[in-house]
Order: sequence, then structure tokens, then C-alpha cells
Amino acid sequence: MVELSEDILYDTIIVGGGPAGLTAGLYCARAKLNTVLFEKGPLGGQIAITDLVENYPGFPEGISGKELTQRFKEQAERFGLHIVRKEVSKIEREGKEIFVHLRTGELVRSKTVILTVGSNPRRLGVPGEEEFLNRGVSYCATCDGALFEGVPIAVVGGGDSATQESLFLTRFASKVYLIHRRDQIRAQKHLQEKVFSNPKIEFIPNKVVEEIKGSDFVEKLILRDTKKGSLSELPVEGVFIFIGLEPNTSFLKGSIKLDDKGYIITDERMKTSMEGLFAAGDCRSGATGQVAVAVGEGCIAAIEAERYIEEVF
Repeated sequence: MVELSEDILYDTIIVGGGPAGLTAGLYCARAKLNTVLFEKGPLGGQIAITDLVENYPGFPEGISGKELTQRFKEQAERFGLHIVRKEVSKIEREGKEIFVHLRTGELVRSKTVILTVGSNPRRLGVPGEEEFLNRGVSYCATCDGALFEGVPIAVVGGGDSATQESLFLTRFASKVYLIHRRDQIRAQKHLQEKVFSNPKIEFIPNKVVEEIKGSDFVEKLILRDTKKGSLSELPVEGVFIFIGLEPNTSFLKGSIKLDDKGYIITDERMKTSMEGLFAAGDCRSGATGQVAVAVGEGCIAAIEAERYIEEVF
């Protein structure tokens, strides 16, 4: 157990335990910086709930997101990274130090901070979505896919995540309806080929979900045609939503510069508008949503934090 104290001036505090954060932690700890990583939930972020990662270098057969996260964690801890499961509620700068406030009321001080808070699934914002959460509405195929053995389900979205998770869900569901607001999905070509060649997946173009309906659990979707405006019903027992992500940056409003979507604005060296504060990964403006990029940015942020400490302290 790591002892937290206002009397300790840490070299680096990392906020967020996804690929960017764990990579930053690895580099900082290996550089002998006194480093603590705060994560309010499970480590790994979005990658931890991804069934198969096929495009991360070094794993030609692919690797599960859960296992990749565990490897990141073990490697960083081997060099002395301290991981603490607590939520950061506020960050402010006084003099040369950065003050990190925890939701528990504790306060810790650091020379530098690296923000790797990631993002969460975007909601549809339609009637029934909140009502049927965990009763047919899900944002995680690997978490909930097995609950829909032998029944029809829908997946909403048209990107890599939607297509990849649709393929995964065919292991359980009797039918997977892939619903997209446009007439073509925008996923990588090899994923499109897999989707369109899978007999269990039916692509439903030019449709959006207007409402999710049911009694105790999801029973059907009300769809609206984006070209004609007409409504139709689709009987399903579950709906998985993959329509993008929103950054976990609400606690930073007023502290540093964010773009109009709430993502953290940085330069190419991961520096934010606050001196000594860096950001990397899916919370950064211009994020690609790729593990390899998040890892690279975490590395850059750690190197820049070390340089900043040498120059300022």
C-alpha cells in the first residue's frame, strides 16, 4: 500500500491507467522518478474490454485486451510504479508545484502531472437507453455478449469498434443487426469484408435508433429512416452501442485549455496549457483511438516530464 501524504513532493503523478498511463508510468519509474498512478476504475480503459487486439505490434496472432493490460501493468510495476485506486477530482498549480485533489478529500503534490484519463462510450441519448441499461442495453461486448446466447441483438455504429464487436457477438447471438445512419460503414476494409461475409450479420443502413422499448428487458427498437423519415420496428433482445467516445475531462474544465468537444489541447510534445502538466492518449485533442499511438504519446509525455523536472527543479 502506497502512503499518500501532503509532505511528499512526488516527481510525477499520472492520472489514468490505460495504455498511455501505464506506458508513462513505466518510463517514469524506470527513470527513477517517484511516480504514482491514480486510476478510479479497472486498469486498461477501453482496451481492457476489447476481445481481440490484432494491430498492436509484436503479437502476430493478436492478444486479448485484458491480457495486454496485465502485461503493461506487470512491466511498469517491475520498475517500481505505484498504482493507487482513487479518483482525482481537481488539479491546480501553485508556484512550481501542482496540487492534485482526490475525491476522498486527500491532497497530494507533484512536480509534474501526466493526464491519461481516456474516454468513455458516447450515449445515444434516446428514450429507453438509461431505463434498460444492464437489461439489454450494453456498451461492452466482451462483458455482456454471453448473456445473449441464441437470441437476436443489434449493434449501433459503423466504425472499427462496431464492426469488430459485431463479429465477436456472432459467437453468442442468433442474429446480429448492424445499424448505421449512413449507407456505408467506415470501418477498415478487412473488417468490412469479415462483416459482409458473415451469415449471422445483417447490415441495416440509413437507420437511427429513435427509441428502445420493452417491459422488464429490451424487446424492440424503433428505427427512423434517415432518408425517408419513416419509422419501423426491429425485434431484438439486446442492443450494443458503439458510436464513439467522450473524454473523461469534466473535472478539468476551467483549469486547462480544452477543445470544443472537451478533449485536452496539447502541442506535439504533449504539453498542455498548464506548465508541468502533460496529456496523452484518448483524452488528447486529435486522438486516434489506437493503442500504439496512446503508448507512443505516453512515452513522449514521460520523457518530457523528466526533462521538465531537470530544467525547473
